[in-house]
Amino acid sequence: QVQLVESGGGLVQPGGSLELSCAASGFAFDKYDITWFRQAPGKERGGVVCISRDGGTTSYAAFVKGRFTISRDKSSNTVYLRMNRLKPEDTAIYYCAATQNYCTGDQRQYDYWGQGTQVTVSS
Repeated sequence: QVQLVESGGGLVQPGGSLELSCAASGFAFDKYDITWFRQAPGKERGGVVCISRDGGTTSYAAFVKGRFTISRDKSSNTVYLRMNRLKPEDTAIYYCAATQNYCTGDQRQYDYWGQGTQVTVSS
C-alpha cells in the first residue's frame, strides 16, 4: 500500500520553528523527487520546496529561501522540512508529494500525495 504520511504540524508563534516529516512506504522512494506544497485558506495550493531523488539538488520558492531547509533520509524513507523564522503568512496545510518528473511544478505529474498537516503561525 502506497503511503505518504506527513507529521509535525501545529501552532507556533511568529519567529518560531517547526520540523515537518514525510514518511514514505509502498513504493520505490529512491526513484522519486519529493516536493512540499502548501495551501493557505482561500488560496491555491503551490510548491514550496523540492528535493531530488538522490538528495543532491534542492529548489526553494523565493518566499522561503533562507528560512526553510529540506532534507531526506534514505534509511528511513523520510523527507524533512525544517521551518525557521516562521511568519503568519506561512500558515497553511502542508503536503508532500512524489514525482518522477524532476521536481516539476505541474501538480498533475505527481503520483502520490500525503493527507497534509496543518501549520498555524499566530501569536
